Amino acid sequence: MPMIGSTDRARALGRAFERHYGHEPRLVARAPGRVNLIGDHTDYNGGFVFPAAIDLETLVAARPGHEDIAVWSVQFEQSDAFGPPPARIEHHGGWQGYVRGVVSVAAEAGLPVAPCELMIAGDVPLGSGLSSSAALEVAVLEALDALFGWRLPPVRLALLAQRAENTFVGVACGVMDPMVSALGKRDHALFIDCRSLETEAVPLHLEAIGVQIAVLDSGVPRTLATAGYNQRRQECEEGLAVLATHLDRPLGSLRDVDRREFEALRVELPPLLGARLGHVFSENDRVLLARRALATGDVTTFGRLMNESHASLRDDYEVSCAELDTLVELCGSEPGVLGARLTGAGFGGSAVALATAAADLDRALARYQEQTGRPARMWRLAAADGAALLPLD
Repeated sequence: MPMIGSTDRARALGRAFERHYGHEPRLVARAPGRVNLIGDHTDYNGGFVFPAAIDLETLVAARPGHEDIAVWSVQFEQSDAFGPPPARIEHHGGWQGYVRGVVSVAAEAGLPVAPCELMIAGDVPLGSGLSSSAALEVAVLEALDALFGWRLPPVRLALLAQRAENTFVGVACGVMDPMVSALGKRDHALFIDCRSLETEAVPLHLEAIGVQIAVLDSGVPRTLATAGYNQRRQECEEGLAVLATHLDRPLGSLRDVDRREFEALRVELPPLLGARLGHVFSENDRVLLARRALATGDVTTFGRLMNESHASLRDDYEVSCAELDTLVELCGSEPGVLGARLTGAGFGGSAVALATAAADLDRALARYQEQTGRPARMWRLAAADGAALLPLD
Protein backbone atom coordinates (compact mmCIF):
# COMPACT_ATOMS: atom_id res chain seq x y z
CA MET A 1 0.00 0.00 0.00
CA PRO A 2 1.60 3.31 -1.04
CA MET A 3 1.89 6.10 1.49
CA ILE A 4 -0.31 9.14 0.90
CA GLY A 5 2.76 11.30 0.44
CA SER A 6 4.08 8.89 -2.18
CA THR A 7 0.84 9.10 -4.16
CA ASP A 8 0.89 12.89 -4.12
CA ARG A 9 4.53 12.93 -5.23
CA ALA A 10 3.73 10.48 -8.03
CA ARG A 11 1.03 12.79 -9.36
CA ALA A 12 3.37 15.77 -9.13
CA LEU A 13 6.06 13.83 -10.97
CA GLY A 14 3.52 12.85 -13.62
CA ARG A 15 2.71 16.52 -14.22
CA ALA A 16 6.42 17.39 -14.40
CA PHE A 17 6.93 14.53 -16.87
CA GLU A 18 4.17 15.89 -19.11
CA ARG A 19 5.68 19.38 -19.04
CA HIS A 20 9.14 18.05 -19.91
CA TYR A 21 8.34 15.36 -22.47
CA GLY A 22 5.01 16.65 -23.79
CA HIS A 23 2.91 13.66 -22.73
CA GLU A 24 1.96 11.75 -19.62
CA PRO A 25 4.03 8.87 -18.25
CA ARG A 26 2.66 5.38 -18.46
CA LEU A 27 3.65 4.58 -14.87
CA VAL A 28 5.49 5.76 -11.76
CA ALA A 29 7.59 3.44 -9.59
CA ARG A 30 9.03 4.10 -6.16
CA ALA A 31 11.78 2.56 -4.04
CA PRO A 32 12.76 3.59 -0.52
CA GLY A 33 16.06 4.34 1.10
CA ARG A 34 17.01 2.36 4.17
CA VAL A 35 18.41 2.61 7.64
CA ASN A 36 20.41 -0.31 8.95
CA LEU A 37 19.53 -0.80 12.61
CA ILE A 38 22.44 -3.17 13.20
CA GLY A 39 24.74 -5.39 11.14
CA ASP A 40 27.17 -3.38 9.02
CA HIS A 41 29.94 -4.80 6.82
CA THR A 42 28.50 -8.27 7.31
CA ASP A 43 26.46 -8.49 4.11
CA TYR A 44 29.33 -8.96 1.68
CA ASN A 45 30.73 -11.56 4.10
CA GLY A 46 27.60 -13.71 3.80
CA GLY A 47 26.39 -12.61 7.22
CA PHE A 48 23.28 -11.21 8.90
CA VAL A 49 21.85 -7.70 8.65
CA PHE A 50 18.82 -6.01 10.18
CA PRO A 51 17.72 -2.93 8.20
CA ALA A 52 14.39 -1.21 7.62
CA ALA A 53 13.12 0.55 4.53
CA ILE A 54 12.34 4.18 5.34
CA ASP A 55 9.80 6.79 4.33
CA LEU A 56 12.29 8.66 2.15
CA GLU A 57 12.19 7.45 -1.43
CA THR A 58 13.12 7.77 -5.09
CA LEU A 59 10.42 7.93 -7.77
CA VAL A 60 10.81 7.13 -11.48
CA ALA A 61 8.19 8.01 -14.08
CA ALA A 62 8.43 6.13 -17.37
CA ARG A 63 6.91 5.55 -20.78
CA PRO A 64 8.09 4.03 -24.09
CA GLY A 65 10.30 6.25 -26.26
CA HIS A 66 11.50 6.38 -29.85
CA GLU A 67 15.29 6.15 -30.28
CA ASP A 68 17.28 6.53 -27.06
CA ILE A 69 16.82 5.97 -23.37
CA ALA A 70 16.22 9.55 -22.29
CA VAL A 71 16.50 10.47 -18.60
CA TRP A 72 15.80 13.69 -16.71
CA SER A 73 16.71 14.22 -13.05
CA VAL A 74 14.46 16.69 -11.28
CA GLN A 75 16.86 16.96 -8.35
CA PHE A 76 19.96 17.76 -10.41
CA GLU A 77 18.14 19.43 -13.33
CA GLN A 78 20.29 17.34 -15.64
CA SER A 79 19.57 15.03 -18.54
CA ASP A 80 21.15 11.94 -19.99
CA ALA A 81 20.57 9.95 -23.15
CA PHE A 82 22.14 6.76 -24.41
CA GLY A 83 21.33 4.13 -26.96
CA PRO A 84 19.51 1.03 -25.76
CA PRO A 85 21.24 -2.34 -26.00
CA PRO A 86 22.76 -3.83 -28.09
CA ALA A 87 24.47 -0.44 -28.36
CA ARG A 88 27.43 -0.23 -25.96
CA ILE A 89 26.58 1.78 -22.84
CA GLU A 90 29.47 4.04 -21.88
CA HIS A 91 30.36 4.59 -18.24
CA HIS A 92 29.35 7.90 -16.69
CA GLY A 93 30.00 9.43 -13.30
CA GLY A 94 27.34 10.86 -11.03
CA TRP A 95 23.70 9.79 -10.91
CA GLN A 96 23.74 8.91 -14.60
CA GLY A 97 26.06 5.97 -13.95
CA TYR A 98 23.53 4.23 -11.73
CA VAL A 99 20.80 4.45 -14.37
CA ARG A 100 23.12 3.30 -17.13
CA GLY A 101 24.38 0.52 -14.90
CA VAL A 102 20.99 -1.06 -14.27
CA VAL A 103 20.11 -0.89 -17.97
CA SER A 104 23.44 -2.49 -18.85
CA VAL A 105 23.16 -5.40 -16.39
CA ALA A 106 19.52 -5.98 -17.32
CA ALA A 107 20.50 -6.34 -20.97
CA GLU A 108 23.38 -8.65 -20.04
CA ALA A 109 20.85 -10.79 -18.15
CA GLY A 110 18.81 -11.20 -21.33
CA LEU A 111 16.00 -8.83 -20.36
CA PRO A 112 14.55 -6.82 -23.26
CA VAL A 113 15.22 -3.08 -23.09
CA ALA A 114 13.79 -0.65 -25.62
CA PRO A 115 13.88 3.13 -26.04
CA CYS A 116 12.04 4.90 -23.24
CA GLU A 117 11.69 8.18 -21.39
CA LEU A 118 12.42 8.36 -17.67
CA MET A 119 12.14 11.11 -15.07
CA ILE A 120 13.65 10.77 -11.59
CA ALA A 121 12.81 12.59 -8.37
CA GLY A 122 13.14 11.80 -4.69
CA ASP A 123 14.02 12.89 -1.19
CA VAL A 124 16.62 10.33 -0.04
CA PRO A 125 19.53 12.57 1.01
CA LEU A 126 22.80 12.00 -0.79
CA GLY A 127 25.94 11.00 1.09
CA SER A 128 24.14 10.43 4.39
CA GLY A 129 24.33 6.66 4.57
CA LEU A 130 20.64 6.11 3.78
CA SER A 131 21.34 4.32 0.50
CA SER A 132 20.23 6.82 -2.10
CA SER A 133 22.09 4.75 -4.69
CA ALA A 134 20.12 1.55 -4.02
CA ALA A 135 16.85 3.50 -3.97
CA LEU A 136 17.68 4.91 -7.40
CA GLU A 137 18.75 1.58 -8.87
CA VAL A 138 15.77 -0.34 -7.51
CA ALA A 139 13.29 2.37 -8.56
CA VAL A 140 14.65 2.37 -12.11
CA LEU A 141 14.52 -1.42 -12.27
CA GLU A 142 10.98 -1.44 -10.85
CA ALA A 143 9.90 1.02 -13.55
CA LEU A 144 11.61 -0.89 -16.37
CA ASP A 145 10.23 -4.19 -15.05
CA ALA A 146 6.69 -2.87 -15.39
CA LEU A 147 7.33 -1.02 -18.64
CA PHE A 148 8.84 -4.01 -20.47
CA GLY A 149 6.93 -6.83 -18.76
CA TRP A 150 9.91 -8.56 -17.13
CA ARG A 151 7.95 -9.67 -14.03
CA LEU A 152 11.09 -10.08 -11.95
CA PRO A 153 10.81 -11.50 -8.42
CA PRO A 154 11.95 -8.86 -5.89
CA VAL A 155 15.07 -10.82 -4.92
CA ARG A 156 16.26 -11.05 -8.53
CA LEU A 157 15.59 -7.35 -8.99
CA ALA A 158 17.71 -6.64 -5.90
CA LEU A 159 20.54 -8.82 -7.21
CA LEU A 160 20.54 -6.94 -10.51
CA ALA A 161 20.79 -3.65 -8.62
CA GLN A 162 23.73 -4.99 -6.64
CA ARG A 163 25.42 -6.21 -9.81
CA ALA A 164 25.03 -2.77 -11.39
CA GLU A 165 26.78 -1.13 -8.46
CA ASN A 166 29.51 -3.80 -8.33
CA THR A 167 30.35 -4.09 -12.00
CA PHE A 168 29.30 -0.78 -13.57
CA VAL A 169 29.61 1.84 -10.81
CA GLY A 170 32.58 0.10 -9.23
CA VAL A 171 31.52 -0.18 -5.58
CA ALA A 172 31.90 -3.67 -4.11
CA CYS A 173 28.72 -3.36 -2.02
CA GLY A 174 26.76 -6.25 -0.59
CA VAL A 175 23.15 -7.17 -1.20
CA MET A 176 21.57 -5.58 1.88
CA ASP A 177 20.63 -2.17 0.46
CA PRO A 178 18.79 -3.31 -2.68
CA MET A 179 17.20 -6.22 -0.79
CA VAL A 180 15.52 -4.05 1.81
CA SER A 181 14.64 -1.41 -0.79
CA ALA A 182 12.86 -4.10 -2.80
CA LEU A 183 11.41 -6.17 0.07
CA GLY A 184 10.84 -3.78 2.97
CA LYS A 185 7.59 -3.89 4.92
CA ARG A 186 5.83 -1.06 6.68
CA ASP A 187 6.30 -1.02 10.48
CA HIS A 188 8.80 -3.90 10.24
CA ALA A 189 12.54 -4.36 10.17
CA LEU A 190 13.88 -6.93 7.73
CA PHE A 191 16.23 -9.62 8.97
CA ILE A 192 18.31 -10.83 6.01
CA ASP A 193 20.59 -13.82 5.80
CA CYS A 194 22.93 -12.58 3.09
CA ARG A 195 24.21 -16.05 2.28
CA SER A 196 20.87 -17.81 1.72
CA LEU A 197 18.95 -14.57 0.91
CA GLU A 198 16.22 -15.71 3.29
CA THR A 199 14.37 -12.86 4.97
CA GLU A 200 12.11 -12.37 7.96
CA ALA A 201 9.98 -9.28 8.55
CA VAL A 202 10.12 -8.51 12.27
CA PRO A 203 7.41 -6.20 13.69
CA LEU A 204 8.77 -3.06 15.30
CA HIS A 205 5.85 -1.99 17.54
CA LEU A 206 7.99 0.94 18.64
CA GLU A 207 5.29 3.60 18.55
CA ALA A 208 3.15 1.58 20.95
CA ILE A 209 5.92 1.65 23.56
CA GLY A 210 6.96 5.24 22.97
CA VAL A 211 10.22 4.54 21.13
CA GLN A 212 11.32 6.19 17.90
CA ILE A 213 14.03 5.66 15.32
CA ALA A 214 15.99 8.72 14.28
CA VAL A 215 18.83 9.19 11.83
CA LEU A 216 21.27 11.98 12.58
CA ASP A 217 23.42 13.14 9.67
CA SER A 218 26.91 14.06 10.86
CA GLY A 219 27.34 16.54 8.02
CA VAL A 220 30.40 14.59 6.85
CA PRO A 221 29.59 13.30 3.35
CA ARG A 222 31.02 9.99 2.32
CA THR A 223 31.56 8.52 -1.12
CA LEU A 224 31.90 4.75 -1.05
CA ALA A 225 33.77 4.50 -4.31
CA THR A 226 36.58 6.76 -3.06
CA ALA A 227 36.58 5.79 0.61
CA GLY A 228 37.93 2.66 2.27
CA TYR A 229 34.89 0.49 1.56
CA ASN A 230 36.47 -1.60 -1.18
CA GLN A 231 39.65 -1.86 0.89
CA ARG A 232 37.72 -3.34 3.83
CA ARG A 233 36.16 -5.91 1.55
CA GLN A 234 39.59 -6.84 0.19
CA GLU A 235 40.92 -7.22 3.75
CA CYS A 236 38.12 -9.64 4.56
CA GLU A 237 38.91 -11.65 1.45
CA GLU A 238 42.57 -11.78 2.44
CA GLY A 239 41.66 -12.99 5.93
CA LEU A 240 39.32 -15.59 4.46
CA ALA A 241 42.13 -16.91 2.27
CA VAL A 242 44.37 -17.33 5.33
CA LEU A 243 41.64 -19.23 7.17
CA ALA A 244 41.00 -21.45 4.15
CA THR A 245 44.68 -22.39 4.03
CA HIS A 246 44.78 -23.37 7.68
CA LEU A 247 41.43 -25.17 7.60
CA ASP A 248 42.40 -26.92 4.36
CA ARG A 249 39.00 -26.54 2.76
CA PRO A 250 37.43 -24.08 0.30
CA LEU A 251 35.51 -21.21 1.91
CA GLY A 252 32.86 -19.21 0.09
CA SER A 253 32.51 -16.58 2.80
CA LEU A 254 33.19 -16.03 6.47
CA ARG A 255 29.85 -17.72 7.21
CA ASP A 256 31.58 -20.98 6.25
CA VAL A 257 33.83 -20.59 9.30
CA ASP A 258 32.66 -21.52 12.78
CA ARG A 259 33.25 -18.87 15.43
CA ARG A 260 35.38 -21.32 17.43
CA GLU A 261 37.49 -22.07 14.37
CA PHE A 262 38.12 -18.37 13.88
CA GLU A 263 39.09 -17.80 17.50
CA ALA A 264 41.51 -20.75 17.38
CA LEU A 265 43.14 -19.46 14.18
CA ARG A 266 43.10 -15.74 14.99
CA VAL A 267 46.77 -15.90 16.05
CA GLU A 268 47.62 -16.96 12.49
CA LEU A 269 46.20 -13.73 11.08
CA PRO A 270 48.00 -10.40 10.94
CA PRO A 271 46.54 -8.21 13.74
CA LEU A 272 44.79 -5.92 11.27
CA LEU A 273 43.01 -8.79 9.52
CA GLY A 274 42.19 -10.38 12.88
CA ALA A 275 40.47 -7.17 13.94
CA ARG A 276 38.53 -6.87 10.68
CA LEU A 277 37.28 -10.46 10.83
CA GLY A 278 36.66 -10.16 14.56
CA HIS A 279 34.17 -7.39 13.88
CA VAL A 280 32.31 -9.50 11.34
CA PHE A 281 31.94 -12.46 13.70
CA SER A 282 30.88 -10.33 16.67
CA GLU A 283 28.50 -8.26 14.55
CA ASN A 284 26.74 -11.37 13.26
CA ASP A 285 26.21 -12.44 16.87
CA ARG A 286 24.83 -9.00 17.74
CA VAL A 287 22.36 -9.10 14.85
CA LEU A 288 20.92 -12.41 16.04
CA LEU A 289 20.63 -11.10 19.59
CA ALA A 290 19.08 -7.85 18.37
CA ARG A 291 16.45 -9.65 16.29
CA ARG A 292 15.45 -11.66 19.35
CA ALA A 293 15.39 -8.56 21.56
CA LEU A 294 13.24 -6.57 19.15
CA ALA A 295 10.83 -9.45 18.63
CA THR A 296 10.21 -9.54 22.39
CA GLY A 297 10.07 -5.76 22.84
CA ASP A 298 13.35 -5.61 24.76
CA VAL A 299 14.49 -2.25 23.45
CA THR A 300 16.96 -1.78 26.30
CA THR A 301 18.99 -4.77 25.12
CA PHE A 302 18.63 -3.64 21.53
CA GLY A 303 20.06 -0.23 22.44
CA ARG A 304 23.01 -1.80 24.26
CA LEU A 305 23.78 -3.92 21.20
CA MET A 306 23.71 -0.80 19.03
CA ASN A 307 26.32 0.82 21.28
CA GLU A 308 28.51 -2.29 21.14
CA SER A 309 28.19 -2.36 17.36
CA HIS A 310 29.45 1.20 17.06
CA ALA A 311 32.44 0.45 19.27
CA SER A 312 33.35 -2.51 17.06
CA LEU A 313 32.95 -0.52 13.86
CA ARG A 314 35.08 2.24 15.36
CA ASP A 315 37.87 0.15 16.88
CA ASP A 316 38.05 -3.13 14.94
CA TYR A 317 36.73 -2.20 11.51
CA GLU A 318 37.88 1.43 11.62
CA VAL A 319 35.13 2.87 9.46
CA SER A 320 33.98 5.61 11.80
CA CYS A 321 35.31 9.16 11.99
CA ALA A 322 35.79 11.71 14.76
CA GLU A 323 32.50 13.45 14.00
CA LEU A 324 30.45 10.25 14.04
CA ASP A 325 32.11 9.20 17.30
CA THR A 326 31.24 12.56 18.83
CA LEU A 327 27.65 12.33 17.64
CA VAL A 328 27.20 8.81 19.03
CA GLU A 329 28.84 9.80 22.32
CA LEU A 330 26.56 12.82 22.72
CA CYS A 331 23.50 10.68 22.00
CA GLY A 332 24.70 8.20 24.63
CA SER A 333 24.95 10.92 27.24
CA GLU A 334 21.23 11.67 26.99
CA PRO A 335 19.01 9.57 29.29
CA GLY A 336 16.25 9.22 26.71
CA VAL A 337 18.54 7.65 24.08
CA LEU A 338 18.65 3.87 24.39
CA GLY A 339 21.45 3.32 21.89
CA ALA A 340 23.20 4.83 18.88
CA ARG A 341 25.63 3.71 16.22
CA LEU A 342 26.91 4.68 12.82
CA THR A 343 24.71 3.26 10.11
CA GLY A 344 25.75 2.19 6.66
CA ALA A 345 29.31 1.93 5.42
CA GLY A 346 30.70 4.68 7.64
CA PHE A 347 33.53 7.01 6.60
CA GLY A 348 31.09 9.83 7.39
CA GLY A 349 27.37 9.79 6.86
CA SER A 350 24.86 9.20 9.63
CA ALA A 351 24.18 7.62 12.97
CA VAL A 352 20.97 5.82 13.89
CA ALA A 353 19.53 6.21 17.36
CA LEU A 354 16.77 4.53 19.34
CA ALA A 355 15.14 6.97 21.74
CA THR A 356 12.24 7.44 24.13
CA ALA A 357 12.50 11.23 24.28
CA ALA A 358 12.54 13.44 21.19
CA ALA A 359 13.89 16.36 23.21
CA ASP A 360 17.01 14.37 24.10
CA LEU A 361 17.76 13.78 20.43
CA ASP A 362 17.28 17.48 19.70
CA ARG A 363 19.65 18.36 22.52
CA ALA A 364 22.31 15.89 21.36
CA LEU A 365 22.15 17.27 17.81
CA ALA A 366 22.38 20.87 19.01
CA ARG A 367 25.42 20.06 21.16
CA TYR A 368 27.02 18.29 18.21
CA GLN A 369 26.53 21.32 15.99
CA GLU A 370 28.04 23.58 18.66
CA GLN A 371 31.09 21.36 19.09
CA THR A 372 31.84 20.60 15.44
CA GLY A 373 30.28 23.44 13.46
CA ARG A 374 28.89 20.83 11.09
CA PRO A 375 25.51 21.41 9.36
CA ALA A 376 23.94 18.31 10.93
CA ARG A 377 20.37 17.21 10.26
CA MET A 378 17.95 14.72 11.77
CA TRP A 379 15.12 12.62 10.39
CA ARG A 380 12.58 10.84 12.57
CA LEU A 381 11.78 7.87 10.40
CA ALA A 382 9.06 5.29 10.00
CA ALA A 383 9.62 1.85 8.50
CA ALA A 384 8.12 1.76 5.00
CA ASP A 385 7.14 -0.70 2.29
CA GLY A 386 9.57 -1.74 -0.41
CA ALA A 387 9.49 -0.96 -4.12
CA ALA A 388 6.11 -0.69 -5.84
CA LEU A 389 4.19 1.02 -8.61
CA LEU A 390 2.16 4.09 -7.62
CA PRO A 391 -1.25 5.20 -8.90
CA LEU A 392 -1.36 8.27 -11.14
CA ASP A 393 -5.13 8.80 -10.99
